Amino acid sequence: MTSMMKMWISFASMGSMFLAIILIYFSRYKIRQKLIRFFTALLAYILMIAGGLMMIYIVFSGPTY
Repeated sequence: MTSMMKMWISFASMGSMFLAIILIYFSRYKIRQKLIRFFTALLAYILMIAGGLMMIYIVFSGPTY
């Protein structure tokens, strides 16, 4: 995998983690309906896990030459 592709994957990982933080905030403090609240929290945790897994892949895949 090229260095440029690793850069874009790491940006996507950081973006998904940031979006997860925003969704968790909205699901805890702003949304009052329980069903919408559940789905936004579920989406947030899925994004957080996916972002973490992408970041782990980038870190442990080693340097590119």
